[in-house]
Amino acid sequence: MRLRKKPWIKDEIITYDRWVVNEPNEYRGRWDEWFQNKAPIHLELGTGKGNFVVTLAEKHADCNFIGVEIKEEVLIAAVRKSVEKGLKNIAFLWFNINDIEDVFAKDEVSRIYLNFSDPWPKNRHAKRRLTHRGFLEKYKKILNKGGQIHLKTDNEPLFEFSLNEFSEQGFQLRNITFDLHNSRFEEAKKVMTEYEQRFVKQGLKIYRFEAVV
Repeated sequence: MRLRKKPWIKDEIITYDRWVVNEPNEYRGRWDEWFQNKAPIHLELGTGKGNFVVTLAEKHADCNFIGVEIKEEVLIAAVRKSVEKGLKNIAFLWFNINDIEDVFAKDEVSRIYLNFSDPWPKNRHAKRRLTHRGFLEKYKKILNKGGQIHLKTDNEPLFEFSLNEFSEQGFQLRNITFDLHNSRFEEAKKVMTEYEQRFVKQGLKIYRFEAVV
């Protein structure tokens, strides 16, 4: 599960070992050792260039944040932001989300963010959606009691699919909005991903909800 070192990032990734965890499965059940504290762990699955998770880490020093991304060149862009800000409460992982139970133990995570995940629009690809019940069962195992999942998307079919999946899997849904940036949820508007910033400028609707275990 080691981070693949493309030639053009080989030297740079060595510099970033403080932020990039090359063997995350070795910390399963003991992420407090990596962060050297027992603060709540918040994950962003599919962190992109990192604007969302880095901003949250900067605002909330009382939590530990982990950004998960499968594209190395995008992951490095996110790490650079943390390096520039000198953040100590954030880490970045490269792994397939299907293997999430190999990286996090039961009840180890307090919150998961799913921001603008691939909608996989074809029905035959439904199992690949990060809100499919197969993934939700895995999330439920690593989330602690009262743990939350916060979802944002610009894709209405994925949003409706996700609402149904979460509901059928026993999650409590709350703070549902079909147009976040014209809603009363002021706090949720403050921290945006790069995609979200672009979509809002285009006048597109952002769908959002929170799910509680």
